[in-house]
Amino acid sequence: MTVALKMQEFAARSSWIRKMFEEGARMKTKYGADSVLDFSLGNPDVPPPPRFAEVLRELAAHDKPGAHAYMPNGGYPYVRETLARRLSAEQGVGLEQGDVLMTCGAAGALNLVFKALLDPGDEVMILSPYFVEYEFYIDNHGGRSRVVPTDSEFNLDFAAIEAALCEKTKIVLVNSPNNPTGQIYPEKDIRRLGRLLDSYSDRCCTSICLVADEPYRKIVYDNHAVPSVMAATTNSIVVSSYSKDLSLPGERIGYAAVHPAMKEKGQLVEAMTLANRILGFVNAPALMQRVVEQLQEVTVDTSIYARRLQKFCAVLDDAGLQYVKPKGAFYLFPRSPIDDVEFCTLLQEEKVLAVPGRGFGAPGYFRLAFCVDDRIIERAAEPFRRAMARAMANRG
Repeated sequence: MTVALKMQEFAARSSWIRKMFEEGARMKTKYGADSVLDFSLGNPDVPPPPRFAEVLRELAAHDKPGAHAYMPNGGYPYVRETLARRLSAEQGVGLEQGDVLMTCGAAGALNLVFKALLDPGDEVMILSPYFVEYEFYIDNHGGRSRVVPTDSEFNLDFAAIEAALCEKTKIVLVNSPNNPTGQIYPEKDIRRLGRLLDSYSDRCCTSICLVADEPYRKIVYDNHAVPSVMAATTNSIVVSSYSKDLSLPGERIGYAAVHPAMKEKGQLVEAMTLANRILGFVNAPALMQRVVEQLQEVTVDTSIYARRLQKFCAVLDDAGLQYVKPKGAFYLFPRSPIDDVEFCTLLQEEKVLAVPGRGFGAPGYFRLAFCVDDRIIERAAEPFRRAMARAMANRG
């Protein structure tokens, strides 16, 4: 059997995170897990809130006939109703049950959106640095990725965005707080982006949808807030999950919400509901839908991540590395003093695992995930100093 050439190409393009995972496994076997400082994976380690276990036990103890049966492809109506109430307050618009679909994580939600909106050759604008799998999701549905850089602070570059808009642009995808930078796009910029897309759509007789991928919305620092995309344009969709704010990535539970005033909203929601079925998801996990319905206002203890961020910033400052302090999520994205692959190789030699920035469409940087025990961050100080000294010597 010959593997499809496209999949072989995709495997090569997505290889940086995969390579670091495989290298980490090899190093942990060779040196022992405690000897390797692994900052490569964004796998939340903060435990789910105590209420999660309580609700899970309650539901398991009072299972009713049909509790694990099929439900409407969009999810349990009462779950969607509860979520719509929370999103209405969050987004500042009045959503109802029919505006919300329960999905298999945010990744599942994005695939529903792309399946429902994209015709072959349509473009999705993604802003670099970006989560690498966006390109693969877009390709799943015949779309093309148009990568547009952000500015030196990882904020929106409107000149670059406007220059990239064309008759094929169907979606502009924003991820805020951002993976890998932790940047939150300011409200004034999100509103400006909404106006730009609406103006371009009107001028060119097209319809560009602003899609916000928000799994890190509740993990923010220093009193920052994530602005509403639905307040910026009626032609907007929010996708998210409970993977990060409840530490449930393995449970694959998320949602998509369509602006209630979007033109042809009914047709779009119908298409997304059909996509949920024909893409093979069928419906979001039944038990987890019932669990999260009771956890809409519950979040992990984000002070743990805030504390780790401060510790890691101190480590990077001590080593002399430059970075933009993240406003949310649990990543740092420092500038590499030399080629990012070369610097990550130096870090590996110090038993530190990081991911080169080119894996996120941004060569010259590298990503560090601080969803790890505080002691791992503290132990990284000396290895980072040594790696930085060697990098400077190589530059000289």
